[in-house]
Amino acid sequence: MKNFALIGAAGYIAPRHMKAINETDNHLSVAYDINDSVGIIDSLSPGSEFFTEFERFQEHAWQLKRNPETALDYVAICSPNYLHHPHIAAGLRLGCDVICEKPLVPTPELLDELAKVEAETGKRVYNILQLRHHQAILDLKQKVDAQTTTKKHEVELTYITSRGKWYMESWKGDPRKSFGVATNIGVHFFDMLHFIFGKLEKNVLHYADNYKAAGYMEYEKARVPWFLSIDAQDLPDSVKRKQPTYRSITVDGKNIEFSKGFTDLHTISYKEILKGKGYGIEDARHCVETVNTIRSSSIMAAEPGEIHPFFSRLV
Repeated sequence: MKNFALIGAAGYIAPRHMKAINETDNHLSVAYDINDSVGIIDSLSPGSEFFTEFERFQEHAWQLKRNPETALDYVAICSPNYLHHPHIAAGLRLGCDVICEKPLVPTPELLDELAKVEAETGKRVYNILQLRHHQAILDLKQKVDAQTTTKKHEVELTYITSRGKWYMESWKGDPRKSFGVATNIGVHFFDMLHFIFGKLEKNVLHYADNYKAAGYMEYEKARVPWFLSIDAQDLPDSVKRKQPTYRSITVDGKNIEFSKGFTDLHTISYKEILKGKGYGIEDARHCVETVNTIRSSSIMAAEPGEIHPFFSRLV
């Protein structure tokens, strides 16, 4: 049994990490968050210590380290995006392997910095790239890999996840902390596209504001217009006022159904990490480079054949 700490215990994704720790028969020893709305711990790990000050959390972790039976083995990080780098470094320097949500860090330079801390501590950083474990995605990758044609697939990515006014008041609505819509909600899908279709060859931004972004990517094996939004007004009429989220990926006109099976992917990710088969810094590099390029890009006019249909409604 391994001992875990969890940083960012009050966040949306933290319960999936708590569940994964439980389902892999491990122990959540201590959790930390500046917010104390963490009642979910009672149903998953009621004996866990909890702190709202990082200094107290860190000191407790050092005390646990004195005894091999209580010493932490892993630190799981679900904190806001802009805090991932310092929290990962702190976990490594506590002598722990670290499991972190996406985006691992915002820039390739910070990936290089984390690699240095790995080398200094002898510990590893693992990124949760859960869509790589989704069976529908694995099936599609196998199909694409088996094809011998050089013609690129025509792919269309659409993801609209409605958010209320609270969103812009939270860290997620602050581009200095979330790094914007394309990074915060898009990084998952950009990693998936790379995983299936290979190296990114073209990355063009057509539109970006605090609520939505659109662009075009070309991979070794696919051409991909994409559209991401947190604005409910962008939902298709067919789902508007019926459901808050619309997720669609089409390949050569055929919809890829992968809306089910999301809740178990963190547990699968943990199982792979515990077996030493998790995704590390270099696995995360491609999607970090992708979103870093989007954030630093100027808006470009869309070329024919590269326009997402939802974007065309904005112009």
